[in-house]
Amino acid sequence: MRVPGDGARGGPGQRTATGGGELSVEGSAVRIRVVAPGRLGESEADAWRALRAKSGAPGNPFMEPEFARAVGRVRPAARVAVITEAREGADWTEGPGAAVEPAGFFPFEADPLGRGRALGLGVSDSQGAVLRPGLRLAADELLRACSLAAWEFDNLEEGQTSFMAGAADAFESPVVDVGNGFAAYEAALRERSPTFYRTTTAKERRLGRQVGEVRFVFDERDPAVLAKLMEWKSAQYRRTGRRDRFAKEWIRDLVRLLAGTRSPGCSGVLSVLYAADRPIAAHFGLRSRTVLSCWFPAYDTGFAKYSPGLVLHLRMARAAAAEGIGMLDLGRGAAEYKDSLKTGGLTVYEGAVVRPGPRAALYRLSREPGRRVHGFVRDRPELASLARRTLNQIGRVRAR
Repeated sequence: MRVPGDGARGGPGQRTATGGGELSVEGSAVRIRVVAPGRLGESEADAWRALRAKSGAPGNPFMEPEFARAVGRVRPAARVAVITEAREGADWTEGPGAAVEPAGFFPFEADPLGRGRALGLGVSDSQGAVLRPGLRLAADELLRACSLAAWEFDNLEEGQTSFMAGAADAFESPVVDVGNGFAAYEAALRERSPTFYRTTTAKERRLGRQVGEVRFVFDERDPAVLAKLMEWKSAQYRRTGRRDRFAKEWIRDLVRLLAGTRSPGCSGVLSVLYAADRPIAAHFGLRSRTVLSCWFPAYDTGFAKYSPGLVLHLRMARAAAAEGIGMLDLGRGAAEYKDSLKTGGLTVYEGAVVRPGPRAALYRLSREPGRRVHGFVRDRPELASLARRTLNQIGRVRAR
């Protein structure tokens, strides 16, 4: 089996060299063809956006076609399953003139053995399929049409019912709700976390007095600052003993591509905190009209005593609210600053959907032991704290 190609799928009941076929959904003929993200037509991208808007899910930019296209440019194995169905009364045998409409899109990556994963797994913060409301499509049928033995995810969004049977763990993705304006959020923060708010704002004032004028740019376009952010973030990963994502060329290239992406549903946003015209903290994320998905924050450790990362996040919340953005999604993962800033949380899931067969057993043997160990440690605060301290010690050794 090879990575799915770009060809259209065969007719009713047929199987092509890439393993596709026709599915029957609620009495309607459904076809699935698999293409590279760059091969999506603009009408298909518009249909993707329209279906996403109808889903009722938060407007997370990771679920938009622009993100899929960007990943497709840096990940050769990226694919999108395009799901179409004949309108009521139409028949596939009518040929090119048949009344056919898009019913869904499923972005994924696959290796030559048919092991699939979410698009951009490891860096994408929201994953799943974009389907017509009411479309019933079994996960194993979708995977079969895509020539996948399994599909792995680590940030499956809520409401992805087709894949929930494969969810092994659930995680909170903390959010900051600024839908009622920043003033309302600020007032609630003062009441909920008075010490945090007071000390953070005091540090910002002290930064201005001791270093120089503090200013904030919500949407900075300077590539040199983006490069500086990646440098800071790499150092942070190494310092804390974690895998350096920016050591991977495809992730660096993806961030640069998205920094230049401008569309209503998915735009790269580089936010920067300056002191005396020097960048001291920055964040790169993706935004839609209503959601800012927080992604890569970092700061200059020479200014750590001023907590510039916290100051940056409060400035981001204020600017986002002024832009009409209603929610900042801080992303999966426990962190003290997230607990202080958040107003609530979404739920994301980790796991895999696996088609029955011999390769399913091999997949589980290769993945489940590690996942169970991770879950065992995470659910025991003492072990989790020990693991964090160990990672930090490893990071300090590496930094010498």
